[in-house]
Amino acid sequence: MSKWSTLLSRSFLESNARERALGLVDDGTFTELVGPFDRRTSPHLETLGEAVEFDDGIVTGIGKIGKTPVFVISQEGRFIGGAVGEVGGAKMVGTIKAAIDFADRIAKDYPNATDEEKPIVAISFETGGVRLHEANAGLLAHAEVMDQLQKARHKVPVIALIGSKVGCFGGMGFVAAATDVIVMSEFGRLGLTGPEVIEQEMGKDEFDSADRALVYRTTGGRHKYVMGDCNFLVEDTIAAFRAQLAELAKLPREKFEELRRIGSEVLVAKQLKGVALAAEMQPKDSRDVWVHAGNPDPVSLALAPVADFRAQAKRLAL
Repeated sequence: MSKWSTLLSRSFLESNARERALGLVDDGTFTELVGPFDRRTSPHLETLGEAVEFDDGIVTGIGKIGKTPVFVISQEGRFIGGAVGEVGGAKMVGTIKAAIDFADRIAKDYPNATDEEKPIVAISFETGGVRLHEANAGLLAHAEVMDQLQKARHKVPVIALIGSKVGCFGGMGFVAAATDVIVMSEFGRLGLTGPEVIEQEMGKDEFDSADRALVYRTTGGRHKYVMGDCNFLVEDTIAAFRAQLAELAKLPREKFEELRRIGSEVLVAKQLKGVALAAEMQPKDSRDVWVHAGNPDPVSLALAPVADFRAQAKRLAL
């Protein structure tokens, strides 16, 4: 078995950013953009006397899945919790912009290109949001990424992959929500405010961040799947995320608009129905919402293997 084949069998949760980036695309096709040898480190961290990383905790590059060019962005939670600063944000922005420019070039020079031959962007999120050491630069980076996502819409599908240890929180939770498709594993977590921050601000009685079952019932992949906040739930392997990415790459570009969760008047109306439902139900636990969605035994469903869960789970209809 080759090193790449072994990599595919690895847990997505346990893999680092570079392993995820390499495994998502075909063997030997990944070319890193602004990698460690370029030494683009954060000037803000150095000024504050903090340790730096030569890739600033994010791996960016381009590879292929079959005929599809894949622009990859992969965040590393082991470096400052995957928090986004000036350099990491610029790498994200530059990668999405490069994908848009490439799509424009293909449209001009190869007007008969198939959808499978057009680029996509895959973002492996592992972040708590803005890097507090460089807050203004980090906030600006978030805004610039959102701007590129809007420019990519209808042109280059942007696919969020969430299954790493830190999860996807803070401003990057907004960014993930603005992508075309979200793919999660049951170990992925998605939200605006992280569990530790909720506990810190509101107290342990409001939210016990040490209660792992509570955290996953509230922000985990299974709950997000039932709620419709993620499109696809996959097994916790690099191979499973890659397989879902490969299937999405084959879709006609106009189909991605149907997979979005925000970004139209119809979807805003749907979200408002969700707000009204929450006000009416006053749920005490996510399990209450699962039952309302048509899952009478949420505890057993939560313990079922992922494949069985996907087959049995009723998703919330609004």
